[in-house]
Amino acid sequence: MTQNPQPDPAKLAASRAAVALVRDGMKLGLGTGSTASIMVELLAGRVRAEGLSLRCAATSKATAELAAGLGLRVETLDEIGWLDMTIDGADEVDPDLHLIKGGGGAHLREKVVAAASDRMVVIADPGKIVDRLGAFPLPVEVLQFGFETTRTLVRRALEGLDLGDREVMQRLKGSDAWITDEGNFILDLHLQAIPDPVLLARALSAIPGVVEHGLFLGMCDLAIIGKPDGDVVTLDRSADIDADMLAHEAEARS
Repeated sequence: MTQNPQPDPAKLAASRAAVALVRDGMKLGLGTGSTASIMVELLAGRVRAEGLSLRCAATSKATAELAAGLGLRVETLDEIGWLDMTIDGADEVDPDLHLIKGGGGAHLREKVVAAASDRMVVIADPGKIVDRLGAFPLPVEVLQFGFETTRTLVRRALEGLDLGDREVMQRLKGSDAWITDEGNFILDLHLQAIPDPVLLARALSAIPGVVEHGLFLGMCDLAIIGKPDGDVVTLDRSADIDADMLAHEAEARS
């Protein structure tokens, strides 16, 4: 069980604000990654202190082990059914609350859990805010079977979107292929910028062999951006998203 003895102040602030949204009796999705791990530890602290009764579905084996080790009740998504809320991190957040996720290799389960939730809350530090998605490599989970064929098809799809000169790299763990919790490989698309995330998502989803991509479009309901001073900025899809505020945060990100 890995804990965060000195968590990043911005990630801690975002996580604390998200955990404050949790209410007794909720069914929660627990995300994966460094910020989500901080959130899980804070959530477990609230459960111990307040005796909350929660049912949690984890988005990865690592998160399930962490949460269970901290005393949270972890069940499968099918055992719980529909979730009230999922709290997860992101690798990039744009002004429309579109996301790139999958830096931790769990975007398939993360997307399934988020889709089974009434509300998806994203927690992030200012460095995750971008004007346009794509600087962070886009993860694409693909079957091991026909891997090179799938990579060729991905490259052809990128060519059709004028992105054919971008690198399509297999993710490694050391010298070995990265294997996801579902037993698949990951391609990281080094796109630099994504002119049209919707078109790219459609193109990738249409490729046989692609299991899931890391574009989360229209799924995030609330983004909580922590700051190094402990303050947070919240961006709510149900309200008018303050694009000027988000742009300011992007310029001031640390």
